[in-house]
Amino acid sequence: MKNKTRNIGIIAHVDAGKTTLSERLLYYTGLIHKIGNVDDGNTTMDKDIQEKNRGITISSAAVSTQWKKGNEVYNINIIDTPGHIDFAVEVERSLRVLDSVVAVFCASSGVQPQTENVWFQAEKHGTSKICFINKMDRIGADFFAVLKDIETKLDAVPMALQIPIGAEDNFKGIIDLIQQKALYWTDENGETILEKEIPEDYRADADEYRMQLLETIAGHDEIFFELFMEAEHEITVENIINAIQRICKSGAAVPVLCGSAFKNKGVQPLLDAVVTYFPGPDEIADICGKDPQTEESIMLQRNEMESFAGLVFKVVIDKHMGRLAMLRIYSGKIKSGDTVLNVRTGESFRVSRILQMQSDKSLSIEEGQAGDIVALTGIKDAKTGDSLSSAERPVLLETIMIPAPVIRVSIEPKTNHDEKSFGLVLAKIQEEDPSLVLEKDRQTGETLLSGLGELHLEVTLEKIRLNHGIEINQGQPKVSYREILTTTKVHREKLSKQNGGSGQFADISFEIGPRNDEEQGLEFINQIKGGVIPGEFIPSVEKGFREAMENGPLKNYPLESMRITLLDGSFHAQDSAAFDFEIAARDGFKAAAKGCSPKLMEPVMQVEIQSIEEYTGAITADINRRRGIITSIEERSGRKLFTAEIPLASTFGYISDLRTLTSGRASISMKLSHYALVPDFIANTLII
Repeated sequence: MKNKTRNIGIIAHVDAGKTTLSERLLYYTGLIHKIGNVDDGNTTMDKDIQEKNRGITISSAAVSTQWKKGNEVYNINIIDTPGHIDFAVEVERSLRVLDSVVAVFCASSGVQPQTENVWFQAEKHGTSKICFINKMDRIGADFFAVLKDIETKLDAVPMALQIPIGAEDNFKGIIDLIQQKALYWTDENGETILEKEIPEDYRADADEYRMQLLETIAGHDEIFFELFMEAEHEITVENIINAIQRICKSGAAVPVLCGSAFKNKGVQPLLDAVVTYFPGPDEIADICGKDPQTEESIMLQRNEMESFAGLVFKVVIDKHMGRLAMLRIYSGKIKSGDTVLNVRTGESFRVSRILQMQSDKSLSIEEGQAGDIVALTGIKDAKTGDSLSSAERPVLLETIMIPAPVIRVSIEPKTNHDEKSFGLVLAKIQEEDPSLVLEKDRQTGETLLSGLGELHLEVTLEKIRLNHGIEINQGQPKVSYREILTTTKVHREKLSKQNGGSGQFADISFEIGPRNDEEQGLEFINQIKGGVIPGEFIPSVEKGFREAMENGPLKNYPLESMRITLLDGSFHAQDSAAFDFEIAARDGFKAAAKGCSPKLMEPVMQVEIQSIEEYTGAITADINRRRGIITSIEERSGRKLFTAEIPLASTFGYISDLRTLTSGRASISMKLSHYALVPDFIANTLII
């Protein structure tokens, strides 16, 4: 029996209409009975005060709902993810547990930088995709231009299953190219769909795009290709649907639909497409895990008969229910009262309750099965990325990658009275958002909070104020620089201590310098011959260098990359221990790295600005003033589109500055592009 569950995410750039679309999906599936709007601040998915105030999605909301197609009822788990680069970890952890995504595009803006980011994140996870070109009623809406954009910018093959009838103020409905019907939404809430013949003046376009669709399907599906080439075979609607299902699962091409979520047009066909074309959890390749002891691969089938394995993709601290672990169950099933193992900590615990989340509400359920997304209570010490499994068969699943922070601020509570609760609140917030890093400045004793961008830190501090009632003093935002070695040298480090009993001895000779490739982290080459250093001590040498890289020789910033070649050394049969070689590596790094002409590196952001012609001069001058390099200027829908690379240090306050500069007629988006060397004239002011 075909699995009737679909785990979908909604991904897009800021302001493409994700939350509005999610709201319509919930309305038409009957989970909510009144349509909310982002502009009115009354949507189901944005329950956080700030999400309402800012009109953006910050944390990914999970909702379970149902959709009936024909006689079949499908369970749809929807995760509405943030579109802002500062919340990239929210997107990453959602994509890690989803099977499919609906990528939403604005019909007038097309493919924007964050869409590219999230799209390629989804590609990395092999997630099935459907595109929905939203805002067809907007000025400058151009369905066919966005199709071209999907092809060129996302390197994807779009399959238009629909074309719009009209655009902007004249957007009236859509033409279904598979069923060859025109669909119109006749009432205000978009519940009544009128099916008509294709209008005469659209007949030629509909025929042309249907033929294009069939050719694209034939080009990416062998079974359909044979039918398509045999003239005597009549191609049925069922043939087309089955082929699109196969293509969607393989990711060779992507179905494209259109509509206007705000005007309640085109949403039901999207829901039909989600349940028709997306694979069920049991139709996806077996999940690969590892035995935590032997590190051997374990393949798990995605069904209830398999032993239980799941991944914690988010931890939420709820006011009423306490600590909730959001879990994707990949195989097997769990009931409340079952004992499960946290593979990372090695501890077993009893599941108190299993909850199905419906945005801000939750429903207790008896059991969770393979393919479900649930919340568990009673789980101590669970963190994002933890694997849970049955104690009889421990399975370690691939964890969730957390990006390194690029910006930090010093923070302290305004009153001494809040000092005690301040630490507890910070620990709680860091638990919920693992992309935040807290540390104490060793020189000043200040508490430093690091995150993925200015907005990320702003939202976090606002959360502390609004949700926990603590007012905070904060310093100026500072860039998280990195360091790099630019020359190579050979160094010998000897540790020799006698303190009564057994002593300490380690002797290493190594070459230290920059890597020759573009990769990050440590490249460690062991050239020890003849056992002059025993094999069991070599990992300790590597560990020592890896840890030493966290504090660079210039100003204690982490080292971006480094190459170490271990050349020679010696040991003492009685006095040498693994830890001695670790110390020798750390001391050797401190002594030698200073002589390798270290340089500072800074994060560089890719910035995209949309504005009107008259501000071109002002925007260009402003980018130059910020040490930026313009990489392209394009025209789109009568607007200028600037793409530039600007050092993060020059982007603080950029959003409000740009608003002032252009009288509010420009929009800006940023994403981390790469790290680059800091020019000497700037570096000299930073290295004190």
